[in-house]
Amino acid sequence: MPYAAITYRVKPGHEDEIAEIFDGFQRVSTPEFTGDGEQVAGRLLGTTVFIKDEFLVRVIHYEGDFAAVGKHMAAQKGVHLLEGRLAPFLQEQRDTSSPQAFGAYFRDATMRKIAELTVDTHPAGAAAS
Repeated sequence: MPYAAITYRVKPGHEDEIAEIFDGFQRVSTPEFTGDGEQVAGRLLGTTVFIKDEFLVRVIHYEGDFAAVGKHMAAQKGVHLLEGRLAPFLQEQRDTSSPQAFGAYFRDATMRKIAELTVDTHPAGAAAS
């Protein structure tokens, strides 16, 4: 199952305040998300957030169509509340006020994946099959 990472550049020295913001994060209304045809396009399996100095990274574990993840997140009230509370701590402001603007930011902030190693792809597991 794939992972994606979204980056934020934050002002250093505010790690504790930012951690408090994520502590109170309102989870999405449902882990399932839809595609363009409004049929189920996948599921959010989990999210983890890391911070170090000016780097904040949100790792998303999901099944299905990653483009639909951004659409799903853009429609979530909790995401917009978090974005508003996080804004004063960002090095560069960004527009996430509309689903289109949020989608553009989501695409631009996604890190390039260069490796994904799982137990399913481990050579020892393949040899045992």
